Amino acid sequence: MFDVITFGSAVVDVFVYTDLAEKAGHVCYNVGSKILINDLKFDVGGGGTNTAVAFSRLGFRTGSIGRVGNDANGKRILNLLEKESVKFLGKVDENHATGYSVILDSKAKDRTILTYKGANDHIKWGELNTGALITKWLYLSSLLEESFETQKKLVEYLAKRGAKIAFNPSEYLIRKKNIHSILKHCEVLVLNKEEAQLLVSRGDLLEGLYNLGPRIVVITDKDKEITAYDGDKKYSLKPHKVKVVERTGAGDAFASGFVAGQIIGKDIDWSLRLGLEESESVIRYFGAKNKLLRRKLR
Repeated sequence: MFDVITFGSAVVDVFVYTDLAEKAGHVCYNVGSKILINDLKFDVGGGGTNTAVAFSRLGFRTGSIGRVGNDANGKRILNLLEKESVKFLGKVDENHATGYSVILDSKAKDRTILTYKGANDHIKWGELNTGALITKWLYLSSLLEESFETQKKLVEYLAKRGAKIAFNPSEYLIRKKNIHSILKHCEVLVLNKEEAQLLVSRGDLLEGLYNLGPRIVVITDKDKEITAYDGDKKYSLKPHKVKVVERTGAGDAFASGFVAGQIIGKDIDWSLRLGLEESESVIRYFGAKNKLLRRKLR
């Protein structure tokens, strides 16, 4: 039995560093121009692999459902998961390339991400070996198309068998898909303020999200206060002032840290602190996985 199985994207990230500054919340690239790149770095990313590595480094028996292409990038992802003691529970796709993200960093240490989903969109329910998917927790990050439909079926399947569901939906998933059938099964829902506002248009965000079904709701707001709600009490935690090198993966790190606390039966305050420690470790360095905590909770 697994302690946790993650189900999300697996991509290769390329980080592009330029001298461009943000202006009014935008980074502008003039049409027809050629822009010099100061640095270029490659790493394995994606919500499915980022969180799987985080859980494994915390001592949990971890599996990861995903899909990669039969190409060099796919092999790189599979090698990384094996190195991190994560069991790959997905498929190698002969028809679609491995997912790929281009991360455009600005001087303000913020970023814009261009993502090619590729094989990630084609995880089929009929290809899953459900007999091997015995787990205490299922952690979902965002997938689209056929893969999202498979996620919904797996949530129903595992919830009936006593697994707890954690969900970290993205803005594009909330805009494109109806996620309410997953929300009603959630033990933990983690999302940022902008994502929360897409689901709850009026009133208190925490209470509105809680009324959609999750037992615990957590809302992050970049470097502002983190809040949570369990139907009885509201919780909050203020992030520390840390030097930000690169923000990619911070959300995955926080969510996996919070859920890890819940897996081992800790209270919400403790889980918030672990999630914050994970995310603040990641943003101090390059890469979504490089500085994830190595600590045996189990």
